Amino acid sequence: MTTVVSQHQTYVAERASVRLVAVETVRIAQQSNVLFVLVHAADGSVGLGETFYGASSVESYIHETASLALPGVGDPSPAAVARRLASYVGYSGSGAEVRGNSAIDIALWDLAARRAGLPLRSMLGGPVVDSIAVYNTCAGNDYVRAESRQSSTNWGVKPGSENERYEDLARFLTDPGGLARDLRDEGYQGMKVWPFDLAAEDSNGDHRADLRFGLSVLDRIRDAVGSDMDLYVELHSLWQPSGAERVLNAIRPYDVTWAEDPVRPDQFGVLARLRSATGVPIAVGENLGAGYNSYKPLLDASAADVAIVDIGWSGGITQAMKTAALAEQYGVPIAPHDCTGPVALAVATHVVTAIPNGFVQEVARAFYHGWYGEVSDGIPEITKGFITPSPAAGHGVTLRPEILAHPGTRRRLTRLDR
Repeated sequence: MTTVVSQHQTYVAERASVRLVAVETVRIAQQSNVLFVLVHAADGSVGLGETFYGASSVESYIHETASLALPGVGDPSPAAVARRLASYVGYSGSGAEVRGNSAIDIALWDLAARRAGLPLRSMLGGPVVDSIAVYNTCAGNDYVRAESRQSSTNWGVKPGSENERYEDLARFLTDPGGLARDLRDEGYQGMKVWPFDLAAEDSNGDHRADLRFGLSVLDRIRDAVGSDMDLYVELHSLWQPSGAERVLNAIRPYDVTWAEDPVRPDQFGVLARLRSATGVPIAVGENLGAGYNSYKPLLDASAADVAIVDIGWSGGITQAMKTAALAEQYGVPIAPHDCTGPVALAVATHVVTAIPNGFVQEVARAFYHGWYGEVSDGIPEITKGFITPSPAAGHGVTLRPEILAHPGTRRRLTRLDR
């Protein structure tokens, strides 16, 4: 007993002695919209976080504002730092402050798990399941790379790209049936497409939109693979309520697993009415905001069949675990967002396999087989349609040394121990 007590006291003393000495941001040429965040501790240990979208704004916030709250934290636990970083404005949204705080929170959880020598999900009380099913978001390798906005001008589709391996956005636009067969043969159990976005842009999302092309994409997928493929339809919050209702009624015969973001996710009453009126399952939440402030009204309104959580946009792991617990009380499953970066995918996989209401994990195989592997090691393994987190300590992802040293990589360091 004395030995056990002594070991515990030593662990507590070592943990308490750790202090943060620097925060660093890393931006890479491969994806200008992603921002990696590293927290450096006095003992040389490092935690890696990530967020996505408007990287330059988030970078400025981290170095000019968040860094002022980090010095002097006796024990840099995620909860203690999250309390210091609580935003005075924008606390219910996914603005630059929330995205920056999310990346720092992820990095701190990674740091704690690495120092404990445990996989992240073990720190979170898991695993509940060893692996979980994935669906493929049919993006291409350049998707949402040029701009920080959701628009067809940022799809990254190039002439002839439909003939390239894993250029899945160009392929679902030109050969959705062939893409569906390819995904099925590779073991994917589901695919997500957004063939109605162009119609929404042309019509401003109203009920007069021409839905023929979008429906033809769904027809060709079902003709090719029948019910062998779960079908997810992304609507990107581009629709007015009447237009969204028309789209949902039109896709109901295709037995979709869900329609995602038919209107803005803060339109709780509209979403609840659309669920009731159409009977189509609705998934929302990836860009909703941070924690209880945003998800509770959604759940109270019975506005979602599935809650989408982007851990890098909604407060990090600390808030994601609270949101998952909240959703569990309403009987609503959690499906984490991907299509951002390798750390986000790794963290989401740890979280979704560590909670009892984890439903499915999104993955963009174009990213997974493309730039994720070019810039990092330790991404989760996908086998026969299931994803499994790394067994390494932390979330498992590290940036490759040659990427950190590359002349096109931008690194910025703020010392916290001055």
